[in-house]
Amino acid sequence: MLRRLLFALMALVGAVVAAAPAAARSEFKIAWSIYVGWMPWGFAADQGIIKKWADRYGLKIEVVQINDYIESINQYTAGAFDGCAMTNMDALTIPAVGGVDSTALIVGDFSNGNDGIVSKTASDLRALKGERINLVELSVSHYLLARALESVGLKERDVTIVNTSDADIVGLFQASREVRHIVTWNPLLAEAAALPGARKLFDSAQIPGEIIDLMVVRSEALAANPALGDALVGAWYETMAIMRRDDEIGRAARRAMAAAAGTDLAGFDAQLATTRMFWEPAEAVAFTTSPELVRTMDRVRRFAHEKGLLGGALDAVGIAFADGTVLGNPANVKLRFDPRWMRRAAEGRL
Repeated sequence: MLRRLLFALMALVGAVVAAAPAAARSEFKIAWSIYVGWMPWGFAADQGIIKKWADRYGLKIEVVQINDYIESINQYTAGAFDGCAMTNMDALTIPAVGGVDSTALIVGDFSNGNDGIVSKTASDLRALKGERINLVELSVSHYLLARALESVGLKERDVTIVNTSDADIVGLFQASREVRHIVTWNPLLAEAAALPGARKLFDSAQIPGEIIDLMVVRSEALAANPALGDALVGAWYETMAIMRRDDEIGRAARRAMAAAAGTDLAGFDAQLATTRMFWEPAEAVAFTTSPELVRTMDRVRRFAHEKGLLGGALDAVGIAFADGTVLGNPANVKLRFDPRWMRRAAEGRL
């Protein structure tokens, strides 16, 4: 109920913002949280890469780490940030439903094993029937659980969901006898799976391409200054080129990201191995313009509708794609997959 009231308030705020014309701007704030696919944002800020690209376009871009993932999205939705790292489902169910017109500026990767279900007592998914499962409710972890249960003929009603912050979930899994099964993402997933007696039952490699990691930017911010997109995309792919290098420069970059994520180089590289990174902008453009993305987002929005996250109607919010396809209400598009800036990077036009 509290979340739905928050959505209603955000929708009102979003409506007011949408009604106002975009004014020219040169200063922006971007939020990110700890996750293997988003660590490049902290590195790019620390190494001056963000500043270099911001200076190129006469901008000032502040990049801020938020310790709680959902809180980072809530702050973005409330207007504290112009951009935020988040997944495709959360982009739909929080800012889009909250009335914030957002653009998926960078499609960075999809989870290919970075999200999973870990248990201290169950040997397989069927053994979860009747059990309590801790996760960040209504997040991609919730979606992953639903897809996992579906794969063995179970329903969500066959288990009890216990909403748990990502900041607390591993500690509770380790310390509490009552917390026997969790769903989470890396680096928390790797930490939990490494605990004595823990067993991974299911992960996102079994649903490839469905949990997508994005840099989402307010569409009004891009309208106010499209160079924001150029600067962020340019900084991102410069960082991609550095971190993928198989030499000491690349290892040093990944080592720095690993330290910031609370792991070591081996641990970070292991997380990268379960992440389908789009190292090149052309790869991201191909993924973003594929008909499969439309099918994935349709599956995601139907799950969100079942959970009451779309404002009561499946078609209440519109999702727009590069080919002109719109899922939902074309008069209320609030999430846009727009590859224009990534395409400019692929063509060397930044």
